[in-house]
Amino acid sequence: MIGRKLGLRMLLTAVALCSVARAQDALRIDPENPKYLLFRGKPLVLISASEHYGSVINRPFDFEKYLTDAAEHKMTMTRTFLLFRELQSARNPSSPAKPESPDFISPFVRSGPGKALDGEPIYDLDQWNPEYFERLHRFLDAASRKGIVVELTVFSNTYADHIWALNPFRAENNKQHVGNIEWEDYLSLKDPELFRRQSAYARKIIQETSGYDNVYYEVCNEPGGGSKPGHASAADVDAWQEEMARVLREEMRRLGRPHLLAGQQAFTYGAKNSFPNDDSFAKPTFDIVNVHPLPNTQLDSHVFEMGDFMSKELKLDQVAGFCRAAYPHPKPTVLDEDNTASMYRDTTGWTIHRKRAWTALLNGCHYDYIDFSITVGSESGTAASQRGIRLWMQHLSEFMASFDFAHSKLDLGWISEYPPNVVASGLSVSGRDYIAYLGDSRELSDPAAGEAITGSISLSLPPGTYNVWLYSPVTGQESPAMEVKGGGKSALTLPPFRQDIVIRATRRDQ
Repeated sequence: MIGRKLGLRMLLTAVALCSVARAQDALRIDPENPKYLLFRGKPLVLISASEHYGSVINRPFDFEKYLTDAAEHKMTMTRTFLLFRELQSARNPSSPAKPESPDFISPFVRSGPGKALDGEPIYDLDQWNPEYFERLHRFLDAASRKGIVVELTVFSNTYADHIWALNPFRAENNKQHVGNIEWEDYLSLKDPELFRRQSAYARKIIQETSGYDNVYYEVCNEPGGGSKPGHASAADVDAWQEEMARVLREEMRRLGRPHLLAGQQAFTYGAKNSFPNDDSFAKPTFDIVNVHPLPNTQLDSHVFEMGDFMSKELKLDQVAGFCRAAYPHPKPTVLDEDNTASMYRDTTGWTIHRKRAWTALLNGCHYDYIDFSITVGSESGTAASQRGIRLWMQHLSEFMASFDFAHSKLDLGWISEYPPNVVASGLSVSGRDYIAYLGDSRELSDPAAGEAITGSISLSLPPGTYNVWLYSPVTGQESPAMEVKGGGKSALTLPPFRQDIVIRATRRDQ
């Protein structure tokens, strides 16, 4: 057994060393368009329907099966939590970030003596866990071989005392008694020894993973403050984020590894949580801005109501509006962990997310949705989700790959006079390629929601001859092309369609 473990470690070390050379060409901002990324010499848009969290920390989860399916469905990224663990709940039941206590793999050895609050041996913060890092390397190597980018989420909000009770950094859970604080102060600088331990863990993550070219780092998932008077405010949490970002970048510089940091400024708890984003774009803390689409999301003095958590709300106009507001800001914007209907593992919930995904991408953003059909033992989803959201996301990924999005711009001027009850989104590569997405914006509360949409559109294309055809986000099929002359307005009668349709015009005489 010892020889087998040594052999595995030697193999993983060799993989990591081979990856170091690749890391010099790591995922980066596309120099030709800062709204997109460049990966292995090609422009990249992040598209995923994933379980996100538990690939590494949940021992029974078969990440090879999960990544194989993700690659087959042309997912370009996945998001993985490195430390955070939560509990099952009625409204959030299925994420593999909710392992049973014996199945949770931590960066730290569970050495004892004594028990942590979850009934398992306490952690020793002075001992890194070989099983965790070997599994992390195997996961990243598998993702790399399949061409999948991994967002490594280093920290997370811990939300409540019963979730804080699961954290290795809570004093009752570790041998060193570090973290003798309440959960509200976990993401703050109030406990210097806790921050020192957090920094050591963050540096270890960089040391172990920054040799891969297919990673970037999220500083903290859903940072928030101001939940209780006398505890960390949103400003305190942002001060912690800036310091932690400095630690991560300092370690990357020391190793000569050029990787990107993602994140968002802290939200403020309240009767209606407030989600500001101006500093996320304006300050240098983050290279990539992650936005969780929720109510009271703010940018440039505008408020966007992008749907309540697990609500089955579509809010397509609000999603489009936020993405358009973010577009002038020169950072990639990811609608990250979209949760508006992810607990509903049915065609209705999946349709909501398909439409939000197309709307996000056709307004210059990236999109990442939690597919709760993926669980331990069902790492490629279900037969229904394979026919539904997973296939639909593949269609979206393949469609975007057929389009020169890195040289595109927002453009709705080429299409107008479309039917009522739709939200239109569009991109174009000037003079060459024009795309518009029409999504039925009716909420489920509307008795007419889902009924067929009919009508016509008006095309205003520059001079030239164009092939114009329709594309179905559901089937991935396109209609025969028709010839349209540019230089004026052209009317096009749409066939009746349900939920959504894509119109594309490509110039022929180039």
